[in-house]
Amino acid sequence: MHSILNILSFFSLLHCSSAFVARSQQERSGSLLSMSSHDIHVMVNGMPGPMATAAAEACLRKGLSLTPVAMTGPDIPSSTITVYDPVTEKSADVRLIPASETEEISSAIEGLKASCGEKNVLAIDYTHPSAVNDNALFYAANKLPFVMGTTGGDREKLVADIESSKHFAVIAPNMGKQIVAMQAALEDLASKYPGAFAGYKLKCKESHQKTKADTSGTAKAVIDSLTKLSDDKFTYDDIDMVRGDQESIDFGVPEDALKGHAFHTYTLTSADGSVQFQLQHNVAGRTIYAEGTADAVKFLAGKVQSESEGKVYNMINVLEEGSLE
Repeated sequence: MHSILNILSFFSLLHCSSAFVARSQQERSGSLLSMSSHDIHVMVNGMPGPMATAAAEACLRKGLSLTPVAMTGPDIPSSTITVYDPVTEKSADVRLIPASETEEISSAIEGLKASCGEKNVLAIDYTHPSAVNDNALFYAANKLPFVMGTTGGDREKLVADIESSKHFAVIAPNMGKQIVAMQAALEDLASKYPGAFAGYKLKCKESHQKTKADTSGTAKAVIDSLTKLSDDKFTYDDIDMVRGDQESIDFGVPEDALKGHAFHTYTLTSADGSVQFQLQHNVAGRTIYAEGTADAVKFLAGKVQSESEGKVYNMINVLEEGSLE
């Protein structure tokens, strides 16, 4: 499915890759520049779910290697699937191990590190909101750097747990390059001009496929900035969350995107109703997120090689370093 991104804004929004794009090539160490994409082995957890599978395909597309084993849901039987990228026609067989089989997964991780290199194995997580915190602790305990694409869970605890363990991770509510740029611009505007929209009332409506269990993490992040620009007491509970097919279609979602989309509209209206500002970002498909996730893995692999101590990064860090292709 193709990706469509529309941004209608009231602001002017400002098996390691052979070419990590960065502000300065000189900042890269010789060891990083000599790495091949194939040296990065990625355990994509959450397959055969559509987002995890799309991320795995993007990894193949960008020349990364998939590990031969990965974690799936606790209630999904063990099986072997073939991940196929139709663009490059690359494929890889991956055996899925239920998350309940922690000893087997830990043993597999150790085996992968022994054969691929201690610093060359990383994980992508697109599992379920209810598993976010436990999975992050599992990755930290197994010294497995990870990109957390799954939204939901206790986000403050998630970041605090990983920061306290000094573990390498990229944690972000959205992996799409252009949306990350929009979020960064909004954060900057909110910090420079807090209260610029004082007196304006905020509304937010978001639509995702019916299988998405939680409220949009992107919406929450954008709301954080918009509430600083206004003085409205809008909370996450006030977000109008759409998960029904017909209501999504009425909201403008194409029928062929019902199984994978992310449509958001934020509206700021003056107290007398005479002035209205609206921001939209609408995505049909998963490609934009999958591509950004693969770029985040490459960014994190570089940090694992170059930094002596782990830390939590976000997608704005990835964008600022020029690692989003």
